[in-house]
Amino acid sequence: MSAMSALLEAPRETREPSPRRRPRPRTGLALLVCVLALGLAAGLGLHVLVPELFGLSLVVESALPWFGLAIPVLLLLAFVSRAKGAVIAALVPALVWSAMFVPAIVPLSWSAPAASADTLTVASQNVEADSGTAADSARVLAASGAQVIALQEMDADAREQVEGVLSESYPYSYGIGTVGVWSVYPIENAQALDLGLGWQRAVAADLQTPTGLVSIYVIHAASARPGEHADRDTMLANLADYIPRDENERILMVGDFNAGSADRNIAGLTSQLSEANQSDGGFGFTWPASMPVTRPDHVLQRGMEVVSNTTLSAGGSDHLAVLTTLNL
Repeated sequence: MSAMSALLEAPRETREPSPRRRPRPRTGLALLVCVLALGLAAGLGLHVLVPELFGLSLVVESALPWFGLAIPVLLLLAFVSRAKGAVIAALVPALVWSAMFVPAIVPLSWSAPAASADTLTVASQNVEADSGTAADSARVLAASGAQVIALQEMDADAREQVEGVLSESYPYSYGIGTVGVWSVYPIENAQALDLGLGWQRAVAADLQTPTGLVSIYVIHAASARPGEHADRDTMLANLADYIPRDENERILMVGDFNAGSADRNIAGLTSQLSEANQSDGGFGFTWPASMPVTRPDHVLQRGMEVVSNTTLSAGGSDHLAVLTTLNL
């Protein structure tokens, strides 16, 4: 056997492929994600501890649902950082946000009871007196089939316009200041409420429905701006004090509260009364009407089952109207 043949028949050496190196985590980016994620989670879960200095709490709590938009960005940055710890950190605010808001945005239609033989539909809107369209709002809300219509931010001209539209179909009414209520059912024990401010921006009354009395409160809370919401806070706190003293088992509290659902100053009301989810899901934002980003308008209730809960455009107001149907 020649040397060349021996060389050809000799077993070839095999080389082990070199292991691929894993990309190294981007430590700086990962640390940034962790800090931002935990800060966001703390801001969500501990928002009641945000100081009211310079109106910071009002801004934070009004925007709280929108904080969720930061979560996909954090998750993307976490994956780019290639650090497991950053991904885990980014999931923390996602879980906190979900726990806070997902139960409130599930469609009511998934679990709403069937309408009973006796229902009450209430419509409420801040008609924005300067819009000059209070009468248009009244027509739209009357066409919705509501038995009770509550309106806020009416001046004398707006009230006169609304009265001209509603007086025939809604023979019972009561109002004071900027608020009023019109009803197909008799209104009893009506009274104005100043709620500690010295002027009337709320009313209370009993509705004599086919199944008995239902208390109704209509409120137009004082304006809330950063650093300027003390009057609103006083109104909401005093309004909450009426609930345990109300003798009726069934209560409706509707209007423009100038406070979103996450605002700490509405907690005294929402701890005693409930607000139903939207029929089609979502937050049901009502202001501004052209592109709603928050919900200062509410229908709170006790002692009844909500069949449907929606928003609708009415007139030229900068607020959408709210429309809620309840089983009596």
